[in-house]
Amino acid sequence: MTVPTYDLFIEPLLRFLVQHPDGVAAKEAHDAAATALSLSESDREQLLPSGSQPMYKNRAGWAHDRLKRAGLSSSPRRGYWRPTAEGVTFARDNPAPFPAALVEKLAMGYVGVKLKASGTDPSAATRIDGASVEVRQPVSQSAVASPDDRLVQAVAELRQAAAAELQELLARVSPSYFETIVLDLLHRLGYGANRADLQRVGGPGDAGIDGIISLDRLGLEKVYVQAKRWQDSIGRPQLQAFYGALAGQKAKKGIFITTSSYTAQALDFARSVDGIVLIDGARLADLMMDHEVGVTARTVKIPKIDSDYFDEEAG
Repeated sequence: MTVPTYDLFIEPLLRFLVQHPDGVAAKEAHDAAATALSLSESDREQLLPSGSQPMYKNRAGWAHDRLKRAGLSSSPRRGYWRPTAEGVTFARDNPAPFPAALVEKLAMGYVGVKLKASGTDPSAATRIDGASVEVRQPVSQSAVASPDDRLVQAVAELRQAAAAELQELLARVSPSYFETIVLDLLHRLGYGANRADLQRVGGPGDAGIDGIISLDRLGLEKVYVQAKRWQDSIGRPQLQAFYGALAGQKAKKGIFITTSSYTAQALDFARSVDGIVLIDGARLADLMMDHEVGVTARTVKIPKIDSDYFDEEAG
């Protein structure tokens, strides 16, 4: 049989997760959903066109993405899925099988919903069908969207999912390895003639400096870097301390990078002084995707007719 589309994985996946309220490995959830959908071994061996992953695991993963966007499930750590309290209530209040309209809503109705960050205030969220979600700019679900429009939407959705996963991974790496990632990214951005021009110096007594970039061969011009793998927002005191560390080095340029965000007061301070560039978690993920740091990109060939080739008069 053909592996079902991801929307049909949503209900069996949620039902299985609700049976494991403390969470379960994603691999177990993939296989449980496949079993509920009566997929054979040959079905499970079908790969994506790219050959990178079994098709049923990919579709179970997208089903879980929708459950997360609806506020019904979560990923407390990589490769581990757990239902939220809303998810348990939702499954109890909607007996099997889900009506087709409900499946469609879960599959397509939350595409424009931003995944909740850890510690989000539930009172700031919108409640839809018992699920707590944060509404982002809505995505058009027009059935008459052109293939080009659908392609753009698909790429944006894939990028959004990759960015969310990147931010989850960055939040879990060690502080020292995060500093290495930051320097790798800055090198890809063109800082330093070679990777050796970017040195990690963070550690006890680092005075707020985690990395140093030599912009010229002799090291006469340098950029100082601070990398913070934090969950809480960076405030004005942290930036003032960094600015003081720069002054102590008689430095004119500094880059402050965090996995989280900056408070309004911190942003105001950065604007009030010269030589400091701020990069938050969202921009960090974008830059890592754009410059393929910890990320690989695949090329999709889209055929476009060459009208000049068929112009006999021009030939």
